[in-house]
Amino acid sequence: MHPNPAFRHDDRALLEALIAEIGFGMVFATTPDGPRVGHVPLLYTGDGAVQFHLARGNALTRHIDGMTALVVINGPDGYVSPRWYADPAQVPTWNYVALELEGRVRRVDQDGLTAMLEGLSAANEARLAGEPWTMDKTPQDALRKMMAAIVGFEMEILAWRPTFKLSQNKSTDERARVADGLEAHGSPAMAELMRRLVP
Repeated sequence: MHPNPAFRHDDRALLEALIAEIGFGMVFATTPDGPRVGHVPLLYTGDGAVQFHLARGNALTRHIDGMTALVVINGPDGYVSPRWYADPAQVPTWNYVALELEGRVRRVDQDGLTAMLEGLSAANEARLAGEPWTMDKTPQDALRKMMAAIVGFEMEILAWRPTFKLSQNKSTDERARVADGLEAHGSPAMAELMRRLVP
């Protein structure tokens, strides 16, 4: 879908929170073998970079160090039915949140990989009830073997391209009807964002 300027959102704190909350995305790069994508957990460093790891056998792993790549994080989304509008001159559309990050990728060393994995597990374990899992709970031999099968990377973010398509191009009344329709039909997160982020 075309990223209409009306759907841009430049609140950096919100974009950083989106990365932290979703914590998963896709890394795209053009390699000598053609375009490739890796589906990865993401860790925002707090200083303008995202970290991720790839399986050693992933098609991106042997090429991505030093390349410019694109990371895409998809947020809530939902189909918008023309039936929800008062105005009959409407067509179906899709409301969604997406964040594209472009930047230069560098490989991290073993200590950086360990710190990344500790940060990822700590952030996600904190969302669960009970005593958090930590890396020291895994036998060291098994942990070394698993870590040898992955490679860590960090991408310095040079461009942030967010799209928050929340019916901003519709009237307040129409947006309210769309939010109600989305909520009633299984997209409550999208409805909540529409109500909170669009004046």
